[in-house]
Amino acid sequence: MVRIYSKAPLLADQVAINHCTVPISERHRTMLDFALYCGLEVGEFTDEWEARLKTAGFPPPDDIWDIGAIAVFFGLSNHLVTLTGTPPNEEFYLMGRVPREK
Repeated sequence: MVRIYSKAPLLADQVAINHCTVPISERHRTMLDFALYCGLEVGEFTDEWEARLKTAGFPPPDDIWDIGAIAVFFGLSNHLVTLTGTPPNEEFYLMGRVPREK
């Protein structure tokens, strides 16, 4: 989706490799830091995270809930497809890489 909405064809792959080295806003970097924290560290929502997210422009509870919920939902779905050995369909790999027919 990043590839499609950003209009920057390389951005999604760059973010996937290392979001810390990509030319994105500090707000987006904070969002990705928190998403990784939620997905990889099964993070507890601390006062420090609340302050950092508020400073970046994510007011609680809605924006913070959305970031965490999306991160853990995708983590869950990725674990399930890995468990069942379900490969992504071809359309997933081509999304944003091939111009859409109009």
